[in-house]
Amino acid sequence: MEPYILFGKKFKHLRQRTGKTLRQFCLEHNLDPGNYSKLERGKNLPPKSREKLEKLASFLNLQEGSDEWYDFFDDAAACNGTIPKYIMDDKELATKLPLVFRTIRGERVDPEKLEKLAEIIRQA
Repeated sequence: MEPYILFGKKFKHLRQRTGKTLRQFCLEHNLDPGNYSKLERGKNLPPKSREKLEKLASFLNLQEGSDEWYDFFDDAAACNGTIPKYIMDDKELATKLPLVFRTIRGERVDPEKLEKLAEIIRQA
């Protein structure tokens, strides 16, 4: 399943949790119901703008800094093919990304480097 479809399903679940229909939710927050219907069905990508995502997260009653909050932003970044800002802002962690990419591709990785990366992630 495409990641943008997964984001759309998650968005729909979070919106339904507010107790609002799509139309009610959009009217209440001055959003275009057509665009958000497409988002929920995986036809539109999530917004790329941090500001827009923060507004949506607040409309969905996500508590800033919670795991659910970070998941929302991480899922949006994945759908848009970007790396989350908090990872890029951590210079030490960002320099380890090539190691992560090599590991994902299945290339041999120096165990010592992998352990150092794991320790950085544990401390984050």
